[in-house]
Amino acid sequence: MVLPLVGGLSLFGFGEGLLVQSHLGASPWTVFAEGLGNHLGVSVGTATGLISCAVMLLWIPLREKPGLGTISNLLIIAEMLNVSVAILPVSSSLWIRWAYVVSGIAVIGVGSALYLTTGLGPGPRDGLMTSLHRRFNISVVYVRLSIEGTVLFIGWLLGGTVGLGTAVFGAMIGYSIGASLSVVAELVEG
Repeated sequence: MVLPLVGGLSLFGFGEGLLVQSHLGASPWTVFAEGLGNHLGVSVGTATGLISCAVMLLWIPLREKPGLGTISNLLIIAEMLNVSVAILPVSSSLWIRWAYVVSGIAVIGVGSALYLTTGLGPGPRDGLMTSLHRRFNISVVYVRLSIEGTVLFIGWLLGGTVGLGTAVFGAMIGYSIGASLSVVAELVEG
C-alpha cells in the first residue's frame, strides 16, 4: 500500500506543478498557496505544506485523526510541487501551456485515484471536508464548494494565479478522478 500512496501523492504534486507552470490558473488550494507564498517569501510548495499544517490544526476540535497517508500527503505533495515548478519550463506557447493544464488535470486524477485507494488516512484538506460533513451533517458537495470557494477567493486576493485554467480544473477534476478510480478498480480486480 505504500507504493501507491507515494506514487499517487508524487503524481498529484507534479500535476499541481504543471498547473502552476501553465500560468493559466491553478487549483483553488494552490492559488491560495501561491498568494500566501508571495506574501511570506516562500515557494508555492512550502506554502502548501504550511497550509496543510494549519488545516490539520482545524482537525483537533473536529476529532479527526491523521494517518500515514495524511502526513505523507503533507510532505510529498509540497515537495513534489516545489520540484516540478523548479524543473518545468514556462512556455510562451499557448498550446504548451494548455497542454500543461490538461496534463495536470489528468495526472492529478491518476495520483488521487492511487492514494485514495490505499486507505491510509485522508489528506489534510479531505479530512477537514469529511469531518465538517460528519460533524454538522452538511452535504459534502456544499462543504467542499464552500471551502474551495473561500480559499480560491483568499488566494486571488493575495495574488495567486486565477484564470481559465482554474475554471477548467474545477469543471474537469471530478471526471478525471472518477475515470482514474474506475481504471484503478479494474486493475485491482483483474
